[in-house]
Amino acid sequence: MTDMRRTLLWVVFSMSLFLIWDAWQKHNGHPSFFSPPPAKVATTGATPASGVLPKPTDATGATTSAAATPGATPGSAPVVAERTTITTDVVKATLSGAGGTLARVELLKYPDQVLKEWYEPLLAIFGQAKAPTAKLQDVVLLDESPDRLYVAESGLIPAAGGSGLPNHHTVMTLVPGERTLQPGQNTLQVKFESPVVGGVKLVKTYTFERGNYVIDVKNEVVNESGAVVSPRLYLQLVRDGIPPPGGSSVYSTFTGPAIDDGNKFQKVEFKTIEKRAPGEKEDHTTTSDAGWVAMVQHYFASAWIIDKADGSKQTREFFTGKSEVTNPATGAPAHVYSVGMFVPLGDVAPGATKSFDAKLFVGPQEETKLAALAPRLELVKDYGIFKILAEPLFWLLTQLHKILGNWGWSIVGLVVLLKIAFYWLNAKAYGSMAKMKAINPKITEMRERLKDKPQQIQQEMMRIYREEKINPLGGCLPIFVQMPFFISLYWVLLSTVEMRGAPWIGWITDLSAKDPYFILPILMTLTSLLQTWLNPTPPDPIQAKMMWFMPLIFSVMFFVFPSGLVLYWLTNNILSIAQQYVINKRLGVIGK
Repeated sequence: MTDMRRTLLWVVFSMSLFLIWDAWQKHNGHPSFFSPPPAKVATTGATPASGVLPKPTDATGATTSAAATPGATPGSAPVVAERTTITTDVVKATLSGAGGTLARVELLKYPDQVLKEWYEPLLAIFGQAKAPTAKLQDVVLLDESPDRLYVAESGLIPAAGGSGLPNHHTVMTLVPGERTLQPGQNTLQVKFESPVVGGVKLVKTYTFERGNYVIDVKNEVVNESGAVVSPRLYLQLVRDGIPPPGGSSVYSTFTGPAIDDGNKFQKVEFKTIEKRAPGEKEDHTTTSDAGWVAMVQHYFASAWIIDKADGSKQTREFFTGKSEVTNPATGAPAHVYSVGMFVPLGDVAPGATKSFDAKLFVGPQEETKLAALAPRLELVKDYGIFKILAEPLFWLLTQLHKILGNWGWSIVGLVVLLKIAFYWLNAKAYGSMAKMKAINPKITEMRERLKDKPQQIQQEMMRIYREEKINPLGGCLPIFVQMPFFISLYWVLLSTVEMRGAPWIGWITDLSAKDPYFILPILMTLTSLLQTWLNPTPPDPIQAKMMWFMPLIFSVMFFVFPSGLVLYWLTNNILSIAQQYVINKRLGVIGK
């Protein structure tokens, strides 16, 4: 039994060292052992190609030329067009005259987390008057610049494919109007009109609403030709493979496209798109009469939604793809990725106009609001493999927040409720460990007496365990039962955007950022060491040293974890120590 415990401890110790080494590799910009190298992306000075579309099929099912598809030509230069900035109470959006593309979105309610981590502690130390004059920047979700590419595009293609209609490269005219949402004003409209291309004019109207991250996008197709046209509307999100700024070097979350076909939610990894050969069939749903497409990252997402309020069905064709662009500074190739859908608009008679409404969401992953916006849209919030447990835990967390009004105290309250729920399991585990601690002197004396007879040591230990009615694994099994719940809670706290910018007490002004003074990680380390002291000391001196060394190793990661996660572990440690101390004292093993 001792050999088995020693082996288990060495396995845990070795895995801990490996995980720390892997985290250090990621922190220094090297690829993780558990994930492939990051996709090649445009670097500073690169000219991003705007738009990625797959080869559309014609009426017979044959594929058309990629070069004839808008945005599919590798290395195509962006169109120089006028830009206009729209400001509401929650977003600052930049629209490009090139196709009326949404080229930049700044979220005014979400300060940049990286700048926040160093700026707010200075405010606490020096006060507002003496603090640096640098302004906290807001999160920029969509962006079209030499360093980044993440845009929302739409346009028209003929039913047989090609680029003979207004698309996201077509320079459009901006209709004069208000650009800032005024006090008392609830909506703001921005309209673009294209020239006539292929006998068709496209009028695109964006409607921004107060307090809303959903933008209504109306596409009006005006047939100014003398023949019937049957265009298809495409809606796509295009971005590079650069990880979002402010990511952690210790944990990672999903970044990439997502598709929901009305029945099934699917995430599509960048590496999956990268490996797909030209002309190879996509490994996700391609046609449906319901669903949406999204581009996901930690805390935030964008999505095109076209489901109608009356529940009527609309045929759509989903696609994902990649396009290669060239960095003019280095000549090196880089890839950008897309997710989108084609929507057939049907026949438009000469002189007639046909409208099609879509919704474009660009904002935070607030679960309840996403669920109300479209079926299963809340699934863009990544809970890992324990989703079935994480969802009710998040619901319970939100109910506690309604009562307590503070996310930090809600975390504490949720851990308390979990400890109450598992009280008897924990009591059994700690009772078993207390008995192990009580017989430690007897085990130590026996090992010293029989140190040259390892086989007899094992036999004597089993005899002592039988006489004392102790199960050596009794302290582990109840903990294993609880682990899925605590891992689920870990992912809830990691994924919940409501924690972002949420204060707790004093110096903790953002539960999603690391503790600026490392007070919580230090307390967490001390409580972990105290737990080690309360646990039975292994008879083997090497094992005993490892038991003290391992809490220090694990604590290193907590110095860069979000403070909400550290608060969760610290609360769990304190409650565990209290229960373990009471049981140890009742059995008279404190200090042994």
